Amino acid sequence: MPLPARLVALSPLPADAPLSPFGRDQRLVEEDTCPRWPLASTVADRDRGPLPAGLPTAVLQRTTEILGEARVPYTGVGESAALDLIASLLDENGIDLSHPHAAAHLQPPVLQVAVDADALASASNASMDTYDSGPATLAIEQWVVRSLASLAGFGPAADGVLTPGGSISNLLAVLIARDSAAAAVGIDVRRHGLHGLQKPVVFCSELAHFSVQRACAALGLGEEAAVTIASDDDYRMRLDLLADELAKPGRTPIAVVATAGTTDYGSIDPIAGIADLARQYGAWVHVDAAYGFGALFSDRLAPLVAELPCADSVTLDLHKIGWQPAATSMLLVADRNRFASFGRSVDYLNPADDIDSGLDGLLGRSLQTTRRPDAVKVATTLTAYGRAGLGRMLDTCHELAHAAAARVVADSNLELLAPVTLTTVLFRVAGRELAAAELTADWLDAVQGEVRRRLLTSGRVLIGRTKVPARGGRPAAVALKLTLLNPNATATDIEELLDQVVATGHDVLSDRTASGEGAA
Repeated sequence: MPLPARLVALSPLPADAPLSPFGRDQRLVEEDTCPRWPLASTVADRDRGPLPAGLPTAVLQRTTEILGEARVPYTGVGESAALDLIASLLDENGIDLSHPHAAAHLQPPVLQVAVDADALASASNASMDTYDSGPATLAIEQWVVRSLASLAGFGPAADGVLTPGGSISNLLAVLIARDSAAAAVGIDVRRHGLHGLQKPVVFCSELAHFSVQRACAALGLGEEAAVTIASDDDYRMRLDLLADELAKPGRTPIAVVATAGTTDYGSIDPIAGIADLARQYGAWVHVDAAYGFGALFSDRLAPLVAELPCADSVTLDLHKIGWQPAATSMLLVADRNRFASFGRSVDYLNPADDIDSGLDGLLGRSLQTTRRPDAVKVATTLTAYGRAGLGRMLDTCHELAHAAAARVVADSNLELLAPVTLTTVLFRVAGRELAAAELTADWLDAVQGEVRRRLLTSGRVLIGRTKVPARGGRPAAVALKLTLLNPNATATDIEELLDQVVATGHDVLSDRTASGEGAA
């Protein structure tokens, strides 16, 4: 049965493009009014903002009320009615990441071709564990892995696996590093546990993703095993401090995790220098490039991550820069033999004689058994657009970020808090007058939070927030954040977004000033 009309992409295909695999013609509006890239959306109302208007409790309540009593119904309403119901909920109360004012997180709108391909993958219901669970999809994933490993600069010995997200990719990397460090001193962690491994530690930047600490906890090392290294004024891991930490006795350095594209700044650690230091102590070198790997699609930005081949493993997320439906992550390793500790021969799945006959799958690459064929959407997207097409999308977003930063700098109501590296912009409502006034830092921080909440509940603008660490005598500060990953957004869209930020900022400042708050 056809999908409801509201689930059809609202952006057009090029005039000479074929119909989608489902036979739906996506040219729904006039060519001269459409954005360039065909992005999917479940929101039919083009006049609403990226979020539904209203307080979170009200939005969640009205969604739940439409669904009715929380029970599995004895009889259903039928396929069409059920699809229409859920589609209407997503339309009226869901998020519209294709809206040009959706700029909060590393959560892009997705390409329609990837959505269509994802439906093909779901329809196949293939699994990646054994050959007889999906032969074509095994070949597709291996093609995708080899293609992206080559793009990263890894050699023919490289391998990889798709995972449910960057956090899991990082977990697998730390697991491999743990097992490798233990094996180096004669310990089989898989069979005997961590006993005998002297105080294992993992080093990462203070700006590294929190999944590094989670990985340490999940692997029995404890979160305190993640030793954080301060960053410099460019938000990159300091090599001098890393060298000092590595040299401390009484610990087993398991891994050093570099970040290529920090979540807030897009900053990229000095990977080659980190690798040189780590290998002096036999530590695994992992690069969390969940955000930054996509820079390789762009001729302009690829030099930023030219040191990726120095790593033993790399995490990448194509549901960030890659415009894929979540989750589409991957762990790449420079040497496929490092997956050895995942190996399993199970009588009902992949007995040894079947493996010898070529009937093996990818069970030995993952902690999962059943694993859906997410590579199908990736292969389709890479084939459809190529590196050049994805690179143009990224370049557009990068240019938007610089345009937004320039507007912030030129606006006396706003203050830029960090330079642009990839596609994020950190700023705050402050203004030169406020900066000169005797107002408490807590008061200014509270203003940022209130501005964001008012914008979110209005439904008109979706932006993020974070906290910028202290630098150069300046205290830590709450920041507003734009994460610009919509290649169909324009500089005018970003101007309008920032106009609404400024207007809301004035309202918040007026309200708080009238109440007598803020004096030092």
